[in-house]
Amino acid sequence: MTTKQRYERCLQWFGQMMPDANSELQYSNPYELLVAVMLSAQCTDKRVNMVTPALFAAYPTPESLAKASVEELFAYVRSVSYPNSKAAHLKSMAERLVNVYGGEVPDNIEDLQTLPGVGRKTANVICAVIWQQPTMAVDTHIFRVAERIGLTTNSKSPLQTERTLVKYIPESVIPRAHHWLLLHGRYVCQARKPKCDACGIRDVCRYYSSSSSIESSR
Repeated sequence: MTTKQRYERCLQWFGQMMPDANSELQYSNPYELLVAVMLSAQCTDKRVNMVTPALFAAYPTPESLAKASVEELFAYVRSVSYPNSKAAHLKSMAERLVNVYGGEVPDNIEDLQTLPGVGRKTANVICAVIWQQPTMAVDTHIFRVAERIGLTTNSKSPLQTERTLVKYIPESVIPRAHHWLLLHGRYVCQARKPKCDACGIRDVCRYYSSSSSIESSR
């Protein structure tokens, strides 16, 4: 099987099974998604969704967030991972968002990455989800799943994985493909014990093929 054929099979299946895949983070505008994605780093979406309603109620705009103290913000995000640094990043991000961008979330990766606490992955998420741009955010799930299925080979970094995925996935599909791979990794192709029996693309999965070969040889 060629790499192109593997991609075509996977994308076809994902498109049929998850045609309306979206972020599981709860938000109502670009500012709220930006905050939620920043909080989700090395933290579950479920936990972030427990924290953000009160945070957004207290600070509904970038302007109000920028005026808050780090200590005040910490009280709202204390249950997420790395709350001290995230509270500081949220305040600094909001200050720059207000002072440089007039409170409007930028629509490109370069400007987004100038915001404190916003790396390439977060910027890619915002551009794909809010602006429907062909950007591929690679988190731990996607990095693992792409390699395990065989969409990438010996990828050394998230950026390398991103470039490979963008090369083979049609631009019109990329914003949804991010969610497909992420959700597949979260619920099916799990790190410790992948649910291969429940996977609809195991026929083209490099990991499943390798595992089956090992089992049959015993």
